[in-house]
Amino acid sequence: MTGGANSFLSPDECVGRLPPSHRRFCGLSRGHLVFFVLVVFAVFVFYRTDTTATSSDWRPKWLTHYSIKTWRTPQNLSSEPITLPPYKSPGPYLVEYPYKYHFTINEPYACKKYKPFLVLVVPVAPNNRAHRDIIRSTWGGESLVLGKVVQLFFLLGQQSGVGVEELQEKLLEESKEYGDLIQSNFVDCYKNLTIKTMVMMEWLDTYCSGTPYAMKIDSDMFLNVPNLIRMLLNSTKTNYLTGLVVRGGAVLRDPKSKWYIPASLYPREFFPPYVYGMAYIFSLDLAKTLVEASKHVKPIYLEDVFVGLCMQHLRIPPTDPPTSGSFYVLPVKYSRCTFSKLIAAMPFEYLNRVWAWIDVKKSGPYC
Repeated sequence: MTGGANSFLSPDECVGRLPPSHRRFCGLSRGHLVFFVLVVFAVFVFYRTDTTATSSDWRPKWLTHYSIKTWRTPQNLSSEPITLPPYKSPGPYLVEYPYKYHFTINEPYACKKYKPFLVLVVPVAPNNRAHRDIIRSTWGGESLVLGKVVQLFFLLGQQSGVGVEELQEKLLEESKEYGDLIQSNFVDCYKNLTIKTMVMMEWLDTYCSGTPYAMKIDSDMFLNVPNLIRMLLNSTKTNYLTGLVVRGGAVLRDPKSKWYIPASLYPREFFPPYVYGMAYIFSLDLAKTLVEASKHVKPIYLEDVFVGLCMQHLRIPPTDPPTSGSFYVLPVKYSRCTFSKLIAAMPFEYLNRVWAWIDVKKSGPYC
């Protein structure tokens, strides 16, 4: 056979050498046939990739964990079982809750043993030991305030990335030393704060149901515990949620915003009333009802807004604190006079919180 690199069978040779079922390829040059094969292969790869992505991306975690892991069809009854692809989260705005998370570090008997009037729960990253130590040596170390028992717990998820096993060993040692760590098996990250909050509600309802009040407070906050106890001594013990209440909060549609919410997730322009997540207090009866309400409310990753949506579902409005200026969401410049009057505030980052706590606690006039 003679010819260039792209030469192939002539039409007559092709008809003579190939069976009738394959003669539709006759007349094609080698280059045409290679191109045709590549196109067929590309379509096959695209179809397989698209099918795999679709089957894994949409499926929520509960379905992956509780569905049948293999399947057979009448065409492949004699084939080996086909394993479904591993779970892959479909995106940053899916909150995988309700879901049955479990506790890897727990203090199930602490509330029954100490019978606190108030439980402080601080969500904190597993590797943020520095914040935990600061809190333990300042407002978190207050165990008896105005005759009321106060108990502190830190709520953690699971760390991801390098050094996980080493960090987990350190957390177990820290737990043995202080007995104040609660850890659950969700990934600890900003987008999972709603999961973290609802796991907190589940834990409180399960292990601290006899406690009158609980407070969720961020690890970088300053808390004046005596002022908080004074407020709670005159507060209702049912259907109670208070803090810095937001009314008429606009939904941010800018994709560049940290708090961006697409219209497909929440179509309304304004959120219902909610309490800023940096620090809020609630009666313990709400823990159970909020967990129940969460089963009927579409979850979003803004945890404080999600709690507000659950409160709206329950038709329970949040309560304003009796004194304005008790809660600050923006950084507050430290002064002994100012910090002696507030309940919770975000201090400036440069403030030495241990020094500020000692300064507030010392005797003498505040202002």
